[in-house]
Amino acid sequence: MVSHVWCRVLCAGLCPVALCRLQGWGSAAFSSRSLSSSTNDEFLKEKRAQIMSRGLPKQKPIEGVKQVLVFASGKGGVGKSTTAVNIALALAAHDSTKAVGLLDADVYGPSIPKMMNLKGNPELSPKNFMRPLKNYGIACMSMGFFVEETAPVVWRGLMVMSAIEKLLRQVDWGQLDYLVIDMPPGTGDVQLSVSQNVPVTGAVIVSTPQDIALLDARKGAEMFRKVRVPVLGLVQNMSVFQCPKCKHETHIFGADGVRGLAKTLGLDVLGDIPLNVNIRETCDAGQPIVISQPQSDMAKAYLRIATEIVKRLPTPPA
Repeated sequence: MVSHVWCRVLCAGLCPVALCRLQGWGSAAFSSRSLSSSTNDEFLKEKRAQIMSRGLPKQKPIEGVKQVLVFASGKGGVGKSTTAVNIALALAAHDSTKAVGLLDADVYGPSIPKMMNLKGNPELSPKNFMRPLKNYGIACMSMGFFVEETAPVVWRGLMVMSAIEKLLRQVDWGQLDYLVIDMPPGTGDVQLSVSQNVPVTGAVIVSTPQDIALLDARKGAEMFRKVRVPVLGLVQNMSVFQCPKCKHETHIFGADGVRGLAKTLGLDVLGDIPLNVNIRETCDAGQPIVISQPQSDMAKAYLRIATEIVKRLPTPPA
């Protein structure tokens, strides 16, 4: 069941069909209200046609946010969310005067609440803007705050795009120097919605060195180039595994595949993150390694990547 807070923010302007689905009504109850699935399909087709007829939307800055950074992968399962969380924390650690926010744009599989150890519904401001939940000094927003942890979000693309718009525009972010957006896998509606509606400062592509992951990482980089979003560089995640006993190093997913892709694309490698159980365990526990083990080699690797990202950013607006 979607929370009442999200209903109040999202429901305005939706058709009765969407409202019924959002409130969790079953198909039988839905049909009893004389609204059929064919009506729903016709509405969605008409709505898509209206959106397409407008052409590309005009980019509008997010109020209070100076720079927007998107973390993408193309393929799921490469550690993109873990990287985004730790880099957001590393950006804050890099310069304590900077305010950092973190937006979980994966509507279907939000993971930021668990990694950042956050639960509960955001409060609403008098203007019906959602207030982000905060931990470790980072302002966070996620669809995971509005649904039960085990509840699936079964929405069509139009609903997802509307949700992303609300997560961007209907949130009281305050004053942020950086807003880190953790993108879902792929190159679909969410990526297009964010890149076409928001002036994105730069994109970071996360991939393992595995060939199959590199194929999708390349598609992700090319997509951002097509929509004129600067690609700041690539992060090679799970680059090497070191045996904790004998210290022998094994390249489980291949060696330097991301470096080869970066050379092909004419991009930089921002850094390497090893395959280490502590990275996984700390995020699962809601205590990311940059916060819980700041002196570790893994935390320092994230800090180096954050430094490289900052070097490549343009001067933010005053």
